[in-house]
Amino acid sequence: MTIQINSNYLEKYAADYAASVCEKFFSSKQFITGQDIVQLTNSAQVNFFIIKRLFELWQEELEKLKSNPYFDYRDIAVHEALTQFMNVLSRRIKAERQSFEPLVESAVQHAIMLATDPVSFYQNEIQKAPSGKINDYLKENKKYYKWHDQVIVFLIDKAGFGHDDNAYLRAIAANYHTIQDSLESVNLLLATLGEIKPFDLDAYFVQEKAPEYSAPSAIPSPRDEGESSFFDQVDNEPVTPKVEVQQSSQYSAPEPEPTRRPIANHATVQGKLDSELLKSRFETLSYKGMKGVIGDLGENIAINQRFMFTKELFDGNSDLLRHALKSLDSCHSFDEAISLVNARYVDELNWEPQSEPVLEFLQLIYRKFEI
Repeated sequence: MTIQINSNYLEKYAADYAASVCEKFFSSKQFITGQDIVQLTNSAQVNFFIIKRLFELWQEELEKLKSNPYFDYRDIAVHEALTQFMNVLSRRIKAERQSFEPLVESAVQHAIMLATDPVSFYQNEIQKAPSGKINDYLKENKKYYKWHDQVIVFLIDKAGFGHDDNAYLRAIAANYHTIQDSLESVNLLLATLGEIKPFDLDAYFVQEKAPEYSAPSAIPSPRDEGESSFFDQVDNEPVTPKVEVQQSSQYSAPEPEPTRRPIANHATVQGKLDSELLKSRFETLSYKGMKGVIGDLGENIAINQRFMFTKELFDGNSDLLRHALKSLDSCHSFDEAISLVNARYVDELNWEPQSEPVLEFLQLIYRKFEI
């Protein structure tokens, strides 16, 4: 969805919800523990967002200890002792209402954002990841995502992304547009909050604009590995089966591609692609997208590229793209691959040789055979 949210209603609802939950729990207990939190409400997503925030605070505490300049935290004995201490600490979660209620309030707000706009929520999560560590961040946090997790978990260990943040952001939006019909409805998800306080979608949605989210100020860094902690033990069941991303003829790119360095003209001779001209053109380029050798094209193109090529070059037919990549992988040289492209696709599919999608497709072929 692309809508403006009523932030006043969201904040008031979350505050009332948190007050009701805490009033009920703390009426008979002074403290809440980690195991209590797992089953605190009927909404698993609210419960696990509370635990996620505790995990972040736990990591922050560890980083504070390590930042002390007077002790050698790289020493193996210190590292092992510190890891054991932090894991014991994680299994001794004990909070009073005054400090716990704000965690519930924040978790409710984030759960509602996730239910109503998973694309923006998960893109915001990606942007919180430490530089170059998106994959690690997703692995560390996937256990806390209970709603619409299919939108994000397919990215973990997916080839073709590397450290390009924009590629992850585009892939999240594209994947959502592909699988949105298979996701649980917003009403069903928010109904889990209704036992405490019914949620009014009409009061929450204002007008059709992009929602604005406020990310938590603290960005956690990956913790040291060691003996199992409470956060390792909590809900380690398999994630909901991943939905493979497939292109359909109705797909339209949700976001514009990032600006690319212009490529000079004249890559053709008499209307056909010329391999020697293309070589001379591509070998002068040094931007990020041209670095590195790739193996099989079918296994190494990024998801956002697969979407673009299917839509722009192969008439929305993903099977035709797969067949083309397989055929190109069987070629033995760049010259042979370009001859195949000329014979099968340029005229047959009315490719514009100087268009950006065509040139990006040819760059991938060049990387396979020439770099």
